[in-house]
Amino acid sequence: MIPYSTQFIDDDDVDSVVSALKGEYVTQGMLVESFEKKIAEYLGVRFAVVFNSATSALNIAYKILSIDGFKAITTPLTFCATSNMMLENNITPVFCGCNNNGNIDVKCIKKILNENDNIKAIVSVDFAGNSVDIDEILDICRENNLYFVSDSSHSFGGEYKGKKIGNFADMTIFSFHALKPITTIEGGAIVTNNEESYIKAKLFRSHGIKKTCLWDSQLDFVGYNFRLSDVACALGISQLKKLDSFIEKRNQIARFYDDVFKDNLYFNTIKVKEYIKSTYHLYPILLNRNLWCNKEEIFRDLLSLGIGVQVHYKPIYQFNLYKNSYQAIDSIENFYKSEISIPCHQKMTLKDAEFVSNSLLKVLETN
Repeated sequence: MIPYSTQFIDDDDVDSVVSALKGEYVTQGMLVESFEKKIAEYLGVRFAVVFNSATSALNIAYKILSIDGFKAITTPLTFCATSNMMLENNITPVFCGCNNNGNIDVKCIKKILNENDNIKAIVSVDFAGNSVDIDEILDICRENNLYFVSDSSHSFGGEYKGKKIGNFADMTIFSFHALKPITTIEGGAIVTNNEESYIKAKLFRSHGIKKTCLWDSQLDFVGYNFRLSDVACALGISQLKKLDSFIEKRNQIARFYDDVFKDNLYFNTIKVKEYIKSTYHLYPILLNRNLWCNKEEIFRDLLSLGIGVQVHYKPIYQFNLYKNSYQAIDSIENFYKSEISIPCHQKMTLKDAEFVSNSLLKVLETN
């Protein structure tokens, strides 16, 4: 089976993890701080704080904003953690429509702001590793005095107009889950240029305890154990050295697909704007409307050929937790009905990509 995405672990990674396991600390040692500094240096930001998951990082980002009781505009075309952590912090998600690339629709954001009050933040998602149009969102945030949180779980290492993702929002969230551009097995991070947010994030991550003198400490608010271990950070440091090569390999596979699929009769691909560097965490195809009713059969046929496919994402408002409070959004529904993610990752060869593309076109020919 060729999975739609997967981790790439080599001997250097294994050696780094073994070395950490044999070290003096396996958690709360110096490797955590080292990983954070290397992330900040790579991105060109002031601060990075790593967590045991991107979900934890989202949770803490929302806590730092202190907007409980208010609303935040976000997309329902994402993993549920983006909005679940809003609910956890008593923030009401206001779901927005999407563009044909899966990213949040700026026109829809403006419409929502005209029709709603008590909105305090915009939380965007870089769908498939393809950055949102950041300048437009920043303009809206400035005009309306809104916080900007970027859930960039898909786009660690990606760029917008020549600058790394992580340099624009009040806080940017990254994921180091096994399927993301690099992995710490599970893990995530908040990056920011705001020192106050950085200090709060570190405290929230570790019970809220602040060291004072020698053995003594102080506690002013409830924190959590959302720490990432030294062993995981050893893997992260090793993986970070290879991030650019991983992204280039994903781009190579994506370019191959773009050429092969040009002008095909069955689906569209997502076009990445020239000023955006995508990480290609996913390579989505968008089936023509006449094939929507055959999507399950197409999905099964591809799996039977050893091609790991997935659909991203079931709209959040379709889950039981949300469906009584939200209505369907046409652009989201249409994207969901059409989208299938096909394999695109750094373990693939061009021969693998050729097999996937040929098989996909043959399957669609018979449907």
